[in-house]
Amino acid sequence: MNNRPRRAADLLDSPPDERPPSDREKSALVPIVLGLGVGGALLIAVLLFVRITVAGAAERLQKPAAAAPAVAVADDSEEAYCTPAFKQVLERVLNACGLVGGEGRRGCQPADVKTFASISDGDFNALFTPLKDRGVVLMFDESRDALDDSAAKLLEEHWLDRRGARYFFVVARASTTGSSDTNRALSHKRANSVYLHVQDQFKDPDLDKEIGLLWLGDEFAQLPKEYCDWPNSRQGTPCTNEAINRSAFASWVDCRL
Repeated sequence: MNNRPRRAADLLDSPPDERPPSDREKSALVPIVLGLGVGGALLIAVLLFVRITVAGAAERLQKPAAAAPAVAVADDSEEAYCTPAFKQVLERVLNACGLVGGEGRRGCQPADVKTFASISDGDFNALFTPLKDRGVVLMFDESRDALDDSAAKLLEEHWLDRRGARYFFVVARASTTGSSDTNRALSHKRANSVYLHVQDQFKDPDLDKEIGLLWLGDEFAQLPKEYCDWPNSRQGTPCTNEAINRSAFASWVDCRL
């Protein structure tokens, strides 16, 4: 074996992979190694972030957080019946029936109230109970949808008694006489009769944004006989459960939401 020292010429003649790295080459390798280390760390961090984010999204989809309900607040400048509880029910019906946040006149059928407002018959009637001094009951003949003279006069007087209110509710019903399909169509026509009469008499350009129509047929929120004591277009005549539900309840609502 030849153990003689290797000369510079021998080093120059050696293959590249056999030559020891010079100090300059070692210095050049340092930033490369550091860069690879930093890049690897960043890549790992990004992968961890993506994994955590995806896992969090999946958990939120499986267990959605319940949205905090808006808290209704009573305003001293409003009518006494505009309590927080009343305004919460009112807002549920307004949103369910498309009476806010949309363009043009909207309406609401029995299924809409039950499904979207998730409101019972009793709660629905309770919404209007405080409106006794602001609402009227326009009564119709059996199987008829035309306003008689007394109903038309009461409606006109009531429309003019706005007092700065924003919404005008018309809730039409039908008695249990006849089929549900027939009564639903009949209550729709009664609601439209109220709307068209106001439109014809007052030519209000903003009418579509002010009147909300609900037609409930005989399927939802039938009125108890106690409503015979409310201001109605046939005051003083015999009133029964059937008679009070052949009607359209109309009222301004003074509450602000």
